[in-house]
Amino acid sequence: MAAAKSETSAAAAGSTARTGYNPLEEFFEADRGRDDDKPVVYGRSWKASELRLKSWDDLHKLWYVLFKEKNMLMSQRQMLHAQNLRFPHPERLPKVRKSMCRIKHVLTERAIEEPDPRRSSEMKRTINAL
Repeated sequence: MAAAKSETSAAAAGSTARTGYNPLEEFFEADRGRDDDKPVVYGRSWKASELRLKSWDDLHKLWYVLFKEKNMLMSQRQMLHAQNLRFPHPERLPKVRKSMCRIKHVLTERAIEEPDPRRSSEMKRTINAL
């Protein structure tokens, strides 16, 4: 079994090396080797007070990083569910969702505080599109 897995992973690594970068790999977490005995510690969700210190552009960049992470986790969860395997560390997905919700909240606060009604309306449309 281990030999078949190493052959499969070697073949996959060879095909990736030949074709270059595969963007679909971003939807799946990199496998950890069996030598990694240390438990993986994942971070916490962002606090609203931390997010209020960030610029509009930084919050948008962080939103898309979290969006990509959420898609990766959901793809991995679906793939493992289809194989009747357990999704490791399911607490990660709520942390990402909570951070995304807090980003929208902070951006909405800023849009409400905007004195220019036209700009405030534009900001709210952008936020609602997220």
